[in-house]
Amino acid sequence: MNKYRTHHCSELTEKDAGKSVNLSGWLHRKRDHGNLLFIDLRDHFGLTQCVIENNSEYFSVLEKLKPESVISIKGKVVKRGKDTENLELTTGKIEIEIKSIKILSEAKDLPMPVFGEQDYPEDIRLKYRFLDLRREEMHKNIILRSQIISFIRSEMLKLGFLEYQTPILTSSSPEGARDFLVPSRLNPGKFYALPQAPQQFKQLIMVSGFDKYFQIAPCFRDEDARSDRSPGEFYQLDIEMSFVEQEDIFKVVEKLMINLFKKFSKKNINEKFLRITFEEAMLKYGTDKPDLRNPLLIHDITDIFDRDDVKFDIFKKLVKSGSKVRCIVTKNTKDKPRSFFDNIDKWAKEQGASGLAYFTLEGNKEISGKGPVGKFFSQESLKKIMEICKAELGDSLFLACGKLNEVEKILANARNKIAEDLNLIDENKFEFCWIVDYPMYELDDQTKKIKFSHNPFSMPQGDLDKLDLKNPLKIKAYQYDIVCNGVELSSGAIRNHIPDLMFKLFEIAGYNKQQVEEKFSGMINALSYGAPPHGGIAPGVDRIVMLLANEKNIREVTLFPMNQNAQDLMMKAPSTVEEKQLKELNIKINTKKN
Repeated sequence: MNKYRTHHCSELTEKDAGKSVNLSGWLHRKRDHGNLLFIDLRDHFGLTQCVIENNSEYFSVLEKLKPESVISIKGKVVKRGKDTENLELTTGKIEIEIKSIKILSEAKDLPMPVFGEQDYPEDIRLKYRFLDLRREEMHKNIILRSQIISFIRSEMLKLGFLEYQTPILTSSSPEGARDFLVPSRLNPGKFYALPQAPQQFKQLIMVSGFDKYFQIAPCFRDEDARSDRSPGEFYQLDIEMSFVEQEDIFKVVEKLMINLFKKFSKKNINEKFLRITFEEAMLKYGTDKPDLRNPLLIHDITDIFDRDDVKFDIFKKLVKSGSKVRCIVTKNTKDKPRSFFDNIDKWAKEQGASGLAYFTLEGNKEISGKGPVGKFFSQESLKKIMEICKAELGDSLFLACGKLNEVEKILANARNKIAEDLNLIDENKFEFCWIVDYPMYELDDQTKKIKFSHNPFSMPQGDLDKLDLKNPLKIKAYQYDIVCNGVELSSGAIRNHIPDLMFKLFEIAGYNKQQVEEKFSGMINALSYGAPPHGGIAPGVDRIVMLLANEKNIREVTLFPMNQNAQDLMMKAPSTVEEKQLKELNIKINTKKN
C-alpha cells in the first residue's frame, strides 16, 4: 500500500462514507470555527474538505501550520449535512474527520497566495512560477495544453503522418528573425544556431523519400515579446507532405482543427473555412489576420474625391498626391451620442493617426451627412458612397486618408475598436479562414528595391514556363496563412523544389547564383538529386492553446515563460558564466560601454 495516499483529493464521494483513508497534498486554506478547524487539502486532482476538533492532539499543529505546507492525513470519510454540501466540488458531499497528520514539507510565508484567482504583478508571478502554477486556473491551462498536444499527436497518426525529430544544433539562417547562436568548443570561432523552425530539415525529409512528416517542434527566435508571442522559444505543429497541392494541405489542417476545437471547446466553429485573397483581406479588413467574428468592413472611396461636388479640400489635396481614402460603415448608429464618435476620433489620434473623420447618413427626401465633415458632401456624392459601401440611412462612416499602409493599419485597429465599443463580436465563436494568393514580391519602402514578401522558398503560381519575370510584383505565390479570431496560427506554402527556378526568383530579389548556393547549400544540393513536389504548414501550439483556454496572453498557457525582456526570473537566465567556460569556447567578453 502507498504510504502517502489511498485516494486522490477529487476521488471520494458519499459512497465512500465510513471508510478510513489516507490523503496527501497541500494545505490550500484553513477556516477556524473555534472548536472546529476546517482545512481544504489540495493535490493535482482536486480538493477535499477535512475537519479536526480542538480536543485532538493535532489541532494546535494544524492551527499553526502555514498555507501551502505539504501534509499527509489519516481519517474517516463522513457525509456532510445537506446545508453544508458544496456542489461545486466532486467531493462536496463528504469531508474527512482527521485522526492523525504528518507534516511532509513546511512552507515559508508566501510571496503570493495560491488560494483565489486575483491578479498579481508579472515579476512576482514569474519569479515564483511554481506557486503561480498551483493556482487553479493556471493549473488547468497547463493540463489543457498537455491534453491538446496528446490529441494532436493521435490525430496526426490517424491521418497517416509519422513523427520525426529534427536537429536542435544547426546552421545560422540568413533569412527571418535573429538567431540564437551557440559557440562550438570543438570548432573554435564557429557557431551553431538554434532552429528558428525545422523548415529546411522537414523539406529534406521529403527529399529523403518520406511521405508525411509531423513534429511538435521547439523553435527559437530572438524576437521581442507580444501578447501572442513568447520571447525566445515556442512550439509549433510542424507538417510537411510530398506530392501535394495547396488543397491537400488545407484538407488535412481543416480536419485537424475542426476535430481539435470541437474536442476542447463548446464554442461554435465554422466548419467551412473561408478563402480570402491577400488583396481582398487588406482591402476589407486592413490586415491579413482578420477577425471574422467582427461584421464591420472597410471600403475604398478614394475615387469620390475626384468629384467636383465634394468640397472636403484636405482629403482632395492628399488624394491628388497619391493618398487613399477608406472608410468603415457602422450600421444604424444614428442615435449614438456625439461622445461615441468623438471618442473613436480621440482614440485614433492616440494611436498616432491624424484622427478619423466621421458623419452619419440622414434625411427623408434629401440625403445629408450629419457630423463635422458631412457638410462637405453633396446629396449625389453621398448616394454614390452609399452605393459603394452598401450603406443605408441611419448608418455612420468613419474615414481615414493617407498612405495606403497607414490607412490600412489605423482602420484595421479601428475596426476592432469600434466593434468592441458596439459589442458586435460574438465571443462564443471560432471563425477560421485561409488567407491565400500572397504576392511573391513587394517593394521595400526605404530602398525601393524588390524583395520577397513572405517565404522565398515558395512555388510561384501559374505556368512555370511562362512566368512574367519582368513584372515580378504581379507574381502570386502558393503561400497561405490560417487565421482564427484575428490570431495568425500559421503560415505555410507549397515549396519550390526546382533549383533552376529558385536561382531565377532569388536573382529578382538581388541574390546571385553563388550567394544562393553559399547560403542554402544543403537545400540546393538536395533538390538537385530529385525532389518531389511538396508543401507544408506549422500551426503554433501555444496560440492554439491560448484560443482554447480563452486567454489573451500566451504566458497564461506556457509552463515557464520568460518576461518581456526575455529573462527567466525564476532561474535567473540569462546569466554570466565563469571565465573558464569562456576560455574553453575561445570567447572574450567586450566590457567596453557603447
